[in-house]
Amino acid sequence: MKRFWKRADAVRQHGGWGIALDARAVNTPKRAPLVVESEALAEAIAAEWEAQGEDIAPASMPLTGIANAAIDLANPDPAAFAEPIAAYAASDLLCYRDDRDPALQAEQAAAWNPLLAWAEARHGVEFAITQGVLPIDQPPPTIAILRTALLAHDPFRLAALTPLVTIGGSLVAGLALAEEAFAADQLWDAVSLDERYQERRWGADSEAQKARARREADWHHAARFLRLL
Repeated sequence: MKRFWKRADAVRQHGGWGIALDARAVNTPKRAPLVVESEALAEAIAAEWEAQGEDIAPASMPLTGIANAAIDLANPDPAAFAEPIAAYAASDLLCYRDDRDPALQAEQAAAWNPLLAWAEARHGVEFAITQGVLPIDQPPPTIAILRTALLAHDPFRLAALTPLVTIGGSLVAGLALAEEAFAADQLWDAVSLDERYQERRWGADSEAQKARARREADWHHAARFLRLL
């Protein structure tokens, strides 16, 4: 797709804020109006369109992509859309600790225990914690309560939570960010702890570093989307 507009603007539309390309309204891939409630978010999305060159690069418009997912995918059936990330309640990264390296265990405890403690206090849940990678069953009430907490979020928040949870492997970390209990940087450091620890111990791999940088960028784009709502 080639750029056909001279300027992109956030405009009042359908009771919210839409994006206009030379006064032409932007729609989602399913032809729904791309409308958000927040002027700040609409301005940030418009800036993504304004920054495009002659050839449109969808990958350079992460906020637009999340908004499209919210409108086209999450809004019609929020519960079905959220089910894949709700499943992380049963296998949250924060409950799986290293079984060999005491130094890594200590770092995991320091970074992850406060997040679990927050979830326990905030949502009244309990977690089973194990060492190693063999699956451990979480208490059924914990899974049910965290699922309910997730579904309390509207489609736009669910759309932003999807990359946060899948990238980090932690529903608890995603909820903590959505509820502004911890800063995005702290939570990213927590969910990427294992990878960064192994890099310090064994040395860096350039391809792995590039992959992590992409995931980190996606994480922070989703976090920014939440802040702008």
